Amino acid sequence: MTHLQKLKKPRLLKWVSSNFAENLRTVNTGLLHTAKTLNFYSSTAENAEETEVLEEKILFKYQNTVTRVSRGVRIRNQAQEALLEYLHCTRSLHFCDAEHMSKNSPNFLSKLLKKVEDEKEIGKSLTRFLRYHPINEFEPFFESLGLDPSEFDLFLPRDLIFLSDDAVLLENYHVLCYYGISRSKIGKIYREAMDIFRYSREVLVSTLRAYENLGLTRACVIKVVVACPTLLVGGVNDEFVKVLEELKCLGIDYNWIEGRLSERNSYQWNQMLGLLRFFSEMGYSKEELGGLIRRHPGLLLDDSGTKVFSLIGLLLKFGCSMNEISSLFPQLPRDHVGTFMNNLRQGFMFLVEIEMDSDDIRKIVRAHPLILGSCFLKKPNSVLAKLNIGKKRLCGIIKEDPLQLKNWILGSRLDPLPKSEEDQRSLMQKMEFLMNLGFVKNSDEMENAIKVFRGRGGKLQERFDCFVKAGLDPKDVSEMLKVAPQVLNQTRAVIERKIDFLVNGLGYPISSLVAFPAYISYTIQRVKLRHSMYNWLMDEGVAAPMLALSTIIACSEKVFIRQFVKHHPRGHEVWQKLKKVCSVQ
Repeated sequence: MTHLQKLKKPRLLKWVSSNFAENLRTVNTGLLHTAKTLNFYSSTAENAEETEVLEEKILFKYQNTVTRVSRGVRIRNQAQEALLEYLHCTRSLHFCDAEHMSKNSPNFLSKLLKKVEDEKEIGKSLTRFLRYHPINEFEPFFESLGLDPSEFDLFLPRDLIFLSDDAVLLENYHVLCYYGISRSKIGKIYREAMDIFRYSREVLVSTLRAYENLGLTRACVIKVVVACPTLLVGGVNDEFVKVLEELKCLGIDYNWIEGRLSERNSYQWNQMLGLLRFFSEMGYSKEELGGLIRRHPGLLLDDSGTKVFSLIGLLLKFGCSMNEISSLFPQLPRDHVGTFMNNLRQGFMFLVEIEMDSDDIRKIVRAHPLILGSCFLKKPNSVLAKLNIGKKRLCGIIKEDPLQLKNWILGSRLDPLPKSEEDQRSLMQKMEFLMNLGFVKNSDEMENAIKVFRGRGGKLQERFDCFVKAGLDPKDVSEMLKVAPQVLNQTRAVIERKIDFLVNGLGYPISSLVAFPAYISYTIQRVKLRHSMYNWLMDEGVAAPMLALSTIIACSEKVFIRQFVKHHPRGHEVWQKLKKVCSVQ
């Protein structure tokens, strides 16, 4: 029997004690990986000695890990016991209160442990420390309620450190605990309705009972007051009662409400009441509205109806009538109304980004809000690239059949569409144009140029003629296109304007384009800024004269600053001023 076989159960698995199972999940995951490693090496190692060395190293590694974790658990347990003993035995707090505070205030315990971190017997040292150094008991108390230390700093009383000195606070705290509210959730109630902890005990008890007298179960009351603690302030909330009455009139009982309220949410009852009445004014009967709320509780409960009002406002902007909007709500998917609205907004932006006409966008949103609201679309650039089409054709596809939008949702697979007749004609025009310039058909040069060209092939010749009319030889222009075919992506007006600025604004000969055709691809603002800075540096005597245009324009801004701007003490100051001037022009 090899050393590995001995290790498998009696030595390795028994060694990992089950006493710390909860705290050693990461170790157990590592042991699974270790077992695989050992199996591999047991079959591939050249000799048993190498295998045994590897086993010992792995075992030593996890022994150290378990030791560190075990020590951390032991220290934590000792600290909790010391704090529990202090709070219960020394300070005479109820055992349940003391136990909850000691087990649910990790930040306070960490701070406390730093006071005795150099001691060997943590439990005894902490007990001795607490005997002579009373703590601010409100800190572990508030933390155990679920409040973050950054929150409860504002709540700490200035003249008290002992909980027992605030009897009213403890009484109301116990009322909530005995009623069934989880201690860790009382922090939210304290944060949002601090006033109730200054009431007499009888006031809070009577308020809770009053909600039960409305017909709510205790579980429902707990959910409601945790979600909306302000309901406990000032007696029974009238707006909440009116919402219950409205729902009851719609045939919705309290059991339905209890099952759909969430303690994680917050509810604005006046806003919910307004939404129910608004729906009634839209023309829904009580039966229709009750059925709508039962099918789509998110209309009322998600953000207390705010998203519904936002959705209605958005649809009205696109020209939808109230009748169209009222007929839309029963058809909504069962997702949250917020998700529907976000999808609708995203769908609208999709249409804007593919440059669809505003009137067409309005028609599609008005006629097909359900499609747009139900689809989480891919990004426009992704759809265009996958389908291998342009924006104009994509707009045409959507206008012809808006249902196509469903095929472009996130996660769907898209295949390139066959080229349209117009695309085929444009491709033939591009090929013909390039062959007239001397490009070889189907050559790499031609394929690269076609990939770079944007727009229709019929526009290339007139853009080419701009350079010839400016004084360049057609052969030189052809050579320019082989180096930088992207220069023909500019419109004729833009090309003419940039050539005029080069010759008349900067004073360069038109022939400089032959050496640096990429000049046409840069904005006039960039060229003006760089050239202005270069001229100033040249006047200051720190820049060489007659530098090539490409040297000044083509480099990145970081390189330009390093190679030019930083060569003068005032260079950065002048550069910033010129940037402001050029951006305004």
